[in-house]
Amino acid sequence: MVVLDGKGLVFGRIASQISKAILNGEEVYLINAEEMLITGNPKATLANMRLRRALQNKGTPEHSPKWPKVPHMLVKRMIRGMLPWHTARGREAYKRLMVYTGNPKKLKPESPFEAIGVKEGVRFMKMLDLCRMIGYSG
Repeated sequence: MVVLDGKGLVFGRIASQISKAILNGEEVYLINAEEMLITGNPKATLANMRLRRALQNKGTPEHSPKWPKVPHMLVKRMIRGMLPWHTARGREAYKRLMVYTGNPKKLKPESPFEAIGVKEGVRFMKMLDLCRMIGYSG
């Protein structure tokens, strides 16, 4: 069991390491998901997320992808995109990932992964800020 604290970590960098770990059979608990950082231009990030949430299957809209507004659910859904979802291996790996806003179970973080923060001068936004901009009210 691996417990990671997402506070101050770059989402894409750590998410790729998490996806590899759960595909290799490890259980991963990610706490403080709302504090993870998304690098890049915040306006462009917001525009891409709004575009992604607006995509719909025109024939059967209920079959369209679901993109949550809640930070821990959004992080989990974005990590799901890094897994081979259409195979049994990918679906089983997804069950080994637990993502939390804050630290409700009082877990002690330990990071066997290479923790990567933001470099000097790089623009970024927190996952919580992104979620609030797309309609999360928590």
